[in-house]
Amino acid sequence: MARARSDSPPLFEIVLKPDFTSERRAIKSGEWPVVGLDEAGRGPLAGPVVAAAVILDPKRIPKGLDDSKRLTHEEREALFTKILKTALAVSFASCSAETIDDINILRASLEAMRRACLALTIEPKLALIDGRDVPPGLPCEGRALVKGDQRSQSIAAASIVAKVTRDRMMCGCGRSDERYGFESHMGYATERHREAIGLHGAIPRLHRVSFAPFREDGAVTGIELVEELSLIA
Repeated sequence: MARARSDSPPLFEIVLKPDFTSERRAIKSGEWPVVGLDEAGRGPLAGPVVAAAVILDPKRIPKGLDDSKRLTHEEREALFTKILKTALAVSFASCSAETIDDINILRASLEAMRRACLALTIEPKLALIDGRDVPPGLPCEGRALVKGDQRSQSIAAASIVAKVTRDRMMCGCGRSDERYGFESHMGYATERHREAIGLHGAIPRLHRVSFAPFREDGAVTGIELVEELSLIA
């Protein structure tokens, strides 16, 4: 008799750790080089969305690769340096706040990943992409992996490169305009950022005026945030 499945929740949460399984499977099937693609900055109210593409060297994979959101700032910075030193190819690209407002954040994220992939110095045969969508216009076959940055080391490496690159860009914005504190929140909807928006309004071409709390014309309407932002952050 078949044993009935339990509907009880698991005692411990299963934490996924990225490995090289998907990449090795692709190598065996002749789909090499394999590039990992990921982006950073879908949820903020300001700044670009940045994507990275990384082709790891199977013989020199940095230890500690993981979803960038599960790493500390110091860990990301250290791994960023190791990835640049050991990977076969690394590139990144971005789409500006203006582009995000014009075509929406999902399309802008996919476009940034497409650009990053095209900018590689080595042409890949397979792209592993974090999420559910494959960017149109890739120069190779694409395969979407849900929670890919927690499953694939190539995607995890791309998530780190994208996050560190974007954070450095936003820190530069903070140095250029100290009123908003971009270096502390990277454009996300923190209390400090929302208060600065209420006091000073939107910065043209930096704030995403298609997001709440902005009107389409860029004027401030309040500090309420749509549920959509919390879902894509």
